[in-house]
Amino acid sequence: MSQLEIPEFLDYASWSEALKDGTLLGQECADCGHQTAAPKAACVRCGSRDISTVELETTGEVYSESTIAVSPIGFDAGFQIAIVQLGEAKTVGRVSDDVEIGDTVTLSDVFEHEGQPSPVFESVEE
Repeated sequence: MSQLEIPEFLDYASWSEALKDGTLLGQECADCGHQTAAPKAACVRCGSRDISTVELETTGEVYSESTIAVSPIGFDAGFQIAIVQLGEAKTVGRVSDDVEIGDTVTLSDVFEHEGQPSPVFESVEE
């Protein structure tokens, strides 16, 4: 875990600032326990507004993956993205090497485009 002060209220600015420092923040619902990996105004599972900011694990399992062959303007083509299961939460990020569903990955870097960060994961040798 990092030395980052965890904000009481998680918004995009505090989420992206933490990510740039190598910390993945999410939210946990006090009513149903559901975790998300991105700021929300309410729990996406039960609708409760009783949610708190939590620090997420940085190592997880590839839940799904895809290769972007035709990239948006400003991006190099041919990169892989994955949905990564981090404990109870899932997040989307780039992967720095070929991964398959079920592989273990860890947060290794942050990709930034026009000031907007996204997590980069790499395979963990098992």
